[in-house]
Amino acid sequence: MGSLTQIQRSVIIGSLLGDGYLRIVRGRKNALLEINHSFNARDYVDWKYAILQSIAGRAPKMRHGNGQRIAYRFTTRQLSELTQFHSVFYRDGKKTIPDDMKLDSIILAVWYMDDGSKCREQDVYLNTQQFSEKDQQKCRGMLAEMGIESFLNRDKIYWRLRIKKSSLPTFWKSITPYIIPTMRYKLSYNPVETHPERKRRVELRHMPELIRQPLSS
Repeated sequence: MGSLTQIQRSVIIGSLLGDGYLRIVRGRKNALLEINHSFNARDYVDWKYAILQSIAGRAPKMRHGNGQRIAYRFTTRQLSELTQFHSVFYRDGKKTIPDDMKLDSIILAVWYMDDGSKCREQDVYLNTQQFSEKDQQKCRGMLAEMGIESFLNRDKIYWRLRIKKSSLPTFWKSITPYIIPTMRYKLSYNPVETHPERKRRVELRHMPELIRQPLSS
C-alpha cells in the first residue's frame, strides 16, 4: 500500500476489523480513516495517533456525541493508499471482509483492543456482529491460519466469534506483547488497574521494538 509502513498497515487493518471507519468525502477522490473511541480510551487513541501521525491530520480531540457519550477521535489525510483499502473493505457502502486478507499479531491485537471482550476467565469474544455470517466465516478462516480455532456464538439476534478454549494459549501468546497498558484489563490474566489521575500520554516505552520503531515498507 504505497508509502505506508508495515506497522501502519497492520494498525489500519486491525482498526477496520474493529471500530475504524474509512470514508470518501463527497467531491473528493481519496479516502480518509477515522479513529473514534470513547474518551476513556484516550490512551489507546493516542497510541494509534503516534503510529499513524505521518499520515494524520490534527491531534486527537474530545467530541460530544449522541446522548451522554464523549468521544476522542482523529482522522487521517485523504490518501490513495487508503482508497485502496476502501475498495477492498467496502461493498455498497458497507464494511466487509476481503477474500484474501491475512492476519498478523499486531492486526489481531488491535482488533481485540477495538472489539474484543471476555466474560469469565475462559469466554473470549471478538464482537463481529457488524459483519455478515459469510464474512464472519472468513474471519474464522483467518484465525485458523494463525492456529486459533473459533466458532460462531449467538448474541441475541446476531452472531459473534468466540475463541475456542483450546486455542486461548495461542491467542494470548500472539496478542499480549502488543496490548497497551491501559487495555490490559481485556486480558484474561494479569489485569492492570488504571490510574485516571496520571498524566495522559502514550506509553510507547512499554511496547516492543516493533511498535516503537515502525518497519519500512
